[in-house]
Amino acid sequence: MNAPASPLPLDAPASLAAIETLETRVAEARAEIGRVIFGQTRVIDESLITLLAGGHTLLIGLPGLAKTRLVQTLGTVLGLDDKRVQFTPDLMPADILGSEVLEESPGGTRDFRFIRGPVFCQLLMADEINRASPRTQSALLQAMQEHRVDIAGISHPLPAPFHVLATQNPLEQEGTYPLPEAQLDRFLMQIDVGYPDRDAERRMLIATTGAEQDRPAKVMSADELVAAQRLVRRVPVGEAVVEAILTLVRSGRPEESPLDLVRRAVAWGPGPRAAQALMLAVRARALIEGRLSPSIDDIVALAGPVLRHRMALGFAARADGVTIAEVIDALLETIA
Repeated sequence: MNAPASPLPLDAPASLAAIETLETRVAEARAEIGRVIFGQTRVIDESLITLLAGGHTLLIGLPGLAKTRLVQTLGTVLGLDDKRVQFTPDLMPADILGSEVLEESPGGTRDFRFIRGPVFCQLLMADEINRASPRTQSALLQAMQEHRVDIAGISHPLPAPFHVLATQNPLEQEGTYPLPEAQLDRFLMQIDVGYPDRDAERRMLIATTGAEQDRPAKVMSADELVAAQRLVRRVPVGEAVVEAILTLVRSGRPEESPLDLVRRAVAWGPGPRAAQALMLAVRARALIEGRLSPSIDDIVALAGPVLRHRMALGFAARADGVTIAEVIDALLETIA
């Protein structure tokens, strides 16, 4: 991640006006998304936080929980150019990035022309990303980290903003290729998508089986999202919150953790990118709620989505029934 800009002074009128404006715009976006995505308020909020923080999201959930519809709705509401790629075992890197083709001009000269792949968009949905081969999965690594791709020695910048929202099915693992740690670390958050409650499912049942369905409307533009991402990086963070983030992340590493559970159960813990991700995420959460700086409560709310895919349990711990959620809960007690 790039280094954050210098914090904006709390008493700067421009910052207060910008925060109030963004709070209003995000509230409108949340409401618009909620009109077509039922019973997933937490998922919507965490997805918006990820985008405001400039990151990528890994959505984990069973089929039929509106993961694809959520990505499409985000693209429409935020005014982003979105594309979808269905990941399959036979998908090749060129199917995502693009390739060079040899063309002959009317004058008889031959030249290579680069044909851009679907990665050249602002919001890429990588559907069932773990069904593609490791070679194809790795094709996204440079794009996700550097926002550019290199083809035949030539660098091609991606549009701004650029976000990847990938999905996985947590049950069907046959014929899949688990994402390597290096790629998991590129996702700012792992968002677990659960079932909606009864009332939300009832509203969804009525709204989606009639003659007409609600269509989301555009609320923001890509330029507004980029401006919001810049503003997030200027939100000041108190020393107590910085220390809490450092304590939380470093306590998750078995080599230096003060917790016996972590030393006994965790095979590898979160790296520095986890602290960077959590810092940006808590800033974004505070900003969309109209607060001038994040608090410990923001860390507690976002520790799970930021850390759960950046830690792994040892074999013995898994056999004993220890879960990553239990470990994160124990880590949160160190900053309570």
